[in-house]
Amino acid sequence: MTGRAIGVLGTVLDRSSYAVAPTVVAVGLFIANAVVQPSFIDSSNWASTLAVSSPFVLTALAQAPPLLSGNGGLDLSVGPFAGFITVFVAAVLVPAGLGAPEVLIPLVIGFGLAAGGVNGVLIAYVRLPPIIATLGTYLFYSGISTYVLPSPGGVVPAWLIKLDGSYGPVPGIWIVFAVVTAGWMLLSRTAFLRNLLAVGGDERAAYTAGMNTAMVKLWAYALAGMLAALAGLLLAGVIQSGDATIGPGYTLTSIAAVALGGISLAGGRGGLLGAAMGGAVLYLVQNLLTVAHVSVFQLDIADGLLLIAALALNGALERLRKRGGGSGAHRVIAEATVAVAGSL
Repeated sequence: MTGRAIGVLGTVLDRSSYAVAPTVVAVGLFIANAVVQPSFIDSSNWASTLAVSSPFVLTALAQAPPLLSGNGGLDLSVGPFAGFITVFVAAVLVPAGLGAPEVLIPLVIGFGLAAGGVNGVLIAYVRLPPIIATLGTYLFYSGISTYVLPSPGGVVPAWLIKLDGSYGPVPGIWIVFAVVTAGWMLLSRTAFLRNLLAVGGDERAAYTAGMNTAMVKLWAYALAGMLAALAGLLLAGVIQSGDATIGPGYTLTSIAAVALGGISLAGGRGGLLGAAMGGAVLYLVQNLLTVAHVSVFQLDIADGLLLIAALALNGALERLRKRGGGSGAHRVIAEATVAVAGSL
């Protein structure tokens, strides 16, 4: 039975090899946070901790599909669009009487899909380079957010703020993460994920095989827009207002997170698990250094050093995988995991 468990776990680790390094780093940082700040693992703080970390994780998730689609598919507009959503919710939708969850959530999701779709059309059909197209929308959302709400303010519905807390024993953000996870798992059961990785790995070969590569890229950017919109919605609940200036910084953290998460910057390799772990790592580092009273400027230095170290580690793991040693390494990890589980 133990041999079978090791085999199954080894297979899972092999398929998710890109996420091994960021997961290990995230666990280590979680333990470090708990040691430095014991209240960090207090159950009464789980909801607020998850709420503050959610923009890091969701903007990283938003950055993943464009990168997986290849051709240098960075989406620079992820951060400003999330910031724009805070303004859109607090200064437009809620004052217009559209703050009920059954109205606000579909509107935000639909707007996110449409906004991401615009990026997709510019890149897949107009053939603009991704960095140029999304830089244009980056500037557009930054400008329109400031025009609509020059200074932080507006009204955020109470149910959105409550996501910062718990529904009984369940933190509100867990519900959001569970829905996103379930949606991605359902999407993974279709041909979309396979096609996305194929297009990112070799677009010409995918096109020759009969794939509609333009449509795959369009949907990759549409998903990015939807996830960025959800990040903005949760961000509005965390800061309890709209803020035109809060979004741009999340573009840099999202790019750092996907790099930390083992997603190939060339496309075709990786997934949302690595992106989520990368976002968690950045949040945990920031929280740890904040507790240590490190200045904002030193936080940027730490993020840069962590990014370089993680890229070096991921590069080493990638070389190990190409040499055929990856499966053996994952089996060692699996054996250790099963041994620990058996001792509990």
